[in-house]
Amino acid sequence: MLLLFCMILLATMPTQWDFEQSPVGQLPAGWSAAKTGEGMGSIWKVLAGDTSQVLAQTSSAGPNGLFNLCVADSSSYRDLELSVAIKAVAGKNDRGGGPVWRYRDDGNYYVARWNPLEDNFRVYKVVAGKRIQLGTADVKAPADRWHTIKITQVGDEIRCYLDGTLHLQAKDDTFQTAGKIGLWTKSDAVAHFDDLMATELK
Repeated sequence: MLLLFCMILLATMPTQWDFEQSPVGQLPAGWSAAKTGEGMGSIWKVLAGDTSQVLAQTSSAGPNGLFNLCVADSSSYRDLELSVAIKAVAGKNDRGGGPVWRYRDDGNYYVARWNPLEDNFRVYKVVAGKRIQLGTADVKAPADRWHTIKITQVGDEIRCYLDGTLHLQAKDDTFQTAGKIGLWTKSDAVAHFDDLMATELK
């Protein structure tokens, strides 16, 4: 009985990435940069932040239609709780970003993103490289501060939180199987990410 309890506990414990042990100036081990669309951009590396090391999308060269991706190669989640801290550092065409989940490849995944230029928070699915909006909310949050995005998805039910407040709910069954998790920005959005945490929901 104790062994069974321990196995269940381990199965539901979160996995966390804080990038503290990763070499500065490089991608973390086990992570890959990718793109949805064509053009320069999607340059990801670990940087020394104000108080801790962060994973950053550092290129401001991305064209308007480019989505910058960085994906945890060995991750696999279907029903999950996913959270990440984000700081929107720069971007004239776009700014901010967020997490991706149930990622199949660079043209197929879910993404939730916060954009302080537009004062909104949105959830999308990307199917065959085309972004389709599933929900939007007007949100004002200071761009120069850290914020936390949290996602839960069980079956086709998606919930999206910003700084602990539920702003978005959507239903979609496009991606029904487990996929990778990762990070996303659009176009020239330079952003820092930290304390990525994923928990499998049974």
